[in-house]
Amino acid sequence: MNIQLRYFASIREDLSLASEAFVTQACDAAGLLSELRARGGAYAQTLAEGRPVRVAINQVMARADTPLSEGAEVGLFPPVTGG
Repeated sequence: MNIQLRYFASIREDLSLASEAFVTQACDAAGLLSELRARGGAYAQTLAEGRPVRVAINQVMARADTPLSEGAEVGLFPPVTGG
């Protein structure tokens, strides 16, 4: 399925990319992260298992089992703290 990926904060900096169209075979957020890691390089390092990455699907915070749908907008960002 076709989705739109948007990268924020340090993830955007690490990948040197703000957004991209992506064709995925994944059915949920966890599967998508696995596919992105499999691209290797900066994707594998930045999105490595154990690193904190938040996912939003269509501007709603997602869990690992949140399903993807055709045309979804998926945002990936590090946890944010404030003070």
